[in-house]
Amino acid sequence: EMELQTDGNRSGHFQNGEPVFDPQVNEEVIRIIAAQLAEIGDQFDREIQARVVNDLVQHFLNENLSAEEITRHLSEAVGGLAQAIPSDMEHEKAMLVLAMVLTRRIANSMPSLLQRVFRTTVNYINQQLHNYIVRMVSAVKH
Repeated sequence: EMELQTDGNRSGHFQNGEPVFDPQVNEEVIRIIAAQLAEIGDQFDREIQARVVNDLVQHFLNENLSAEEITRHLSEAVGGLAQAIPSDMEHEKAMLVLAMVLTRRIANSMPSLLQRVFRTTVNYINQQLHNYIVRMVSAVKH
């Protein structure tokens, strides 16, 4: 399956060392979606309080927490922030962008956590928002 990246590039699986992309997904569609999400993310970034990011950093630093527990903390943070999002925006879109913005903010404040926070965010998105992403890509393709 394709994975949406925040920089607008496609991510695929490798076969014999070569990337394999889904030919049905138009690269321009992915770029359009990524640009829209980035614009929304910039708006959200200004509104996220440092306390939320710092709390998540502390959870990520706690090596005694399992991946599931950290994912739960990320999910709770995203859910809490999503409640303040205007009602005219799709809830799932807001959650997706918030997860990505939080990931960027955590990695910027504590670069050593990049791998752990990225893995956690990908797991969160796959668990909570996978169907939304598929619908979003399908809607733009048609």
